[in-house]
Amino acid sequence: MCVKMKRPEGKHIFGAVKVGEKGQIVIPKEARDVFDIKPGDKIFLLGDEKQGIALIKAGMMKEFALNVLKQLESD
Repeated sequence: MCVKMKRPEGKHIFGAVKVGEKGQIVIPKEARDVFDIKPGDKIFLLGDEKQGIALIKAGMMKEFALNVLKQLESD
C-alpha cells in the first residue's frame, strides 16, 4: 500500500543536484520558476554549519536588510 502524503504549503523538494569540478551546481528549472530566478540574478549563499546552506535572491536580502534598518531607526 502506497501512502501519499500532502506536502506542506510552500515547501518543495526539487531533487538532487551534482556538484561539478569547479564547485558549481545547476538550480533545477522548477526551482528557478518557483523563485523567479533568471540568468544574471544575484544570489546570496548563506550557511549554518548545523542546518546547512540557503540560497536567497539579492532583492529579498536587500528588502530584509532595509526592514531591519527601519526597525532600528524606530527604536
